[in-house]
Amino acid sequence: MLARLLYRDGLMLVIDKPAGLPVHRGPKGGDALEDYFDALRFGLPRSPALAHRLDRDTTGCLVLGRHRKALALLGKLFKQGKVGKCYWAVVEGGPETDEGHIDIPLAKRDESRGWWMMADRGGLPSKSTWKVMGRGSGLTWLALEPVTGRTHQLRVHCAEMGWPVIGDTIYGNAPRTGAPALQLHSREVTVPISKNKPPVKVIAPVPEAMRELLTKCGWSGL
Repeated sequence: MLARLLYRDGLMLVIDKPAGLPVHRGPKGGDALEDYFDALRFGLPRSPALAHRLDRDTTGCLVLGRHRKALALLGKLFKQGKVGKCYWAVVEGGPETDEGHIDIPLAKRDESRGWWMMADRGGLPSKSTWKVMGRGSGLTWLALEPVTGRTHQLRVHCAEMGWPVIGDTIYGNAPRTGAPALQLHSREVTVPISKNKPPVKVIAPVPEAMRELLTKCGWSGL
């Protein structure tokens, strides 16, 4: 966990979440990322806690609050949409234009599986923006920003637009077994944690599993 620490101050930490590990332990048990937060106390009496969530297979910037007051502040900032979030994705095909927005309400597909979402006109308002960063043979590298914060929002929105995220076995075309890694990465967060200082901007390095396809789309390795 210490090797994955990207940022630390008195109120929050930002870590680089690995793929394949849920942030919370599910009903079936198993390892969860929060099981390892004790290594990030840095002298405080309690372990830090999640200020928001990322999907099991999504990598990159994950914000933690270091104590209760900090968590309350971060929760308010996330709820009010004041935290800037930029994701990188490699998608199948891609949009014809170079930037735009998506406005597709989302709802739970099955109440017994609350994380599984679908497009629904009567669902909760869900908005995202996108910008083309590069293109390859049948692929597009996108910078995505979720204006709202619904579960699986970017994955559903990309699929509904006709360009699903590569490696998405739920909403995309990836097979259940033998699929490539999900090509979705929380690249950057910008958190206005202090009233008297500029917002904290943190960038997560590109994971190894995304480097090949990003390079095909023109990524230079920086």
